[in-house]
Amino acid sequence: MGENCLKDSSLKPENNKNSWDYKQTIIKGLKSGLNTTWTLAKIIIPVYFAVTILKHTFLLEAISNIFKPFMNIVGLPGEAAIVLVLGNMVNLYAALGSIATLTLTSKEITIIAVMLSFSHSLFMETAVAKKTGINVVVILFIRLSLAILSGLILNILL
Repeated sequence: MGENCLKDSSLKPENNKNSWDYKQTIIKGLKSGLNTTWTLAKIIIPVYFAVTILKHTFLLEAISNIFKPFMNIVGLPGEAAIVLVLGNMVNLYAALGSIATLTLTSKEITIIAVMLSFSHSLFMETAVAKKTGINVVVILFIRLSLAILSGLILNILL
């Protein structure tokens, strides 16, 4: 009988502890998810509205016309230059905010995604590379070359 009491008393705290751990994990996960959502929303929403406003002015058309010759080489419309510039200069979330405002085909979105996978967040990642002692010019050349090359190849293949 003494053994049964020990078993019963040892099971109750363990069950309560597991239940408590699950609740804490869920609460911690929800808080983390909300923080991440807020961080991303602070970038994506303003960019979305800025590009939407640009879309209704002559500025987006002017930017589009300037970049149209280069963008056509990689199979993208001129206004996609905004997505690439924001993705390269700010981060991928800014690119997502701007891409949501444009009417692009799946081919164009694929090309942009692959190009930005090579050359996103250039300022921040170049600074990190510099701290590690890597030659910044070489890294920038490689990343930008791969982005352009992938755009060219995907434009041909897709």
